[in-house]
Amino acid sequence: MKITVLGATGSAGRRIVTEALSRGHEVTAVARKGSDDMPDKVTFSIGDAGISEDVAQLAKGQDVVISAVRPSPGQECTVAETTKALLRGMRKSGTRLLVLGGAANLVVPGSDGKTVIENANYLPPEFRHIGQASLDQLEVCRTETEVDWAYLSPSASFNPGKRTGRYRTGKTELLVDSNGKSELSMEDAAVALLDEAENPKHHQVQFTIGY
Repeated sequence: MKITVLGATGSAGRRIVTEALSRGHEVTAVARKGSDDMPDKVTFSIGDAGISEDVAQLAKGQDVVISAVRPSPGQECTVAETTKALLRGMRKSGTRLLVLGGAANLVVPGSDGKTVIENANYLPPEFRHIGQASLDQLEVCRTETEVDWAYLSPSASFNPGKRTGRYRTGKTELLVDSNGKSELSMEDAAVALLDEAENPKHHQVQFTIGY
């Protein structure tokens, strides 16, 4: 497959690039600034997910675009507009879009309907502005009817770790283990995104993964 990864120099984006390459795909890695440490097999391009013309050009002729774009600290308020521009660009290309988003709106099991953003055990108050950005991002996606998009919400604790290749899939409820922990490595998020790219199961919906 021909796969474009937006936000390819970020922590999650790099792992998505690595996973895609390991499966033999042709990868175009995109970031707003240059990078001198991308793998040799990658085609690197400068581009901005917040500029629809950039997106349309980068998505042209691709099988799927995976967005792992994250705002700079303090710029979380820009996420909604960036997502709108991303979707406008994707409409022009006709290419499928996978968005690595956030977990803020996932319902916490046994909480009488409370979501992650309302539960300090999963999202401390000082990080709620980040959670709100993911809510805004998802709401923009939900209004999109032309682009074949899917929005992946990882677990509440989402950090670099090990690639196990194993995960559970859900819809809008937070996945937790027997101790109530909700964890996922960025490596396994990359696995799930490439699984979805290769075998599409989610269309214009949110889904979640976790251990």
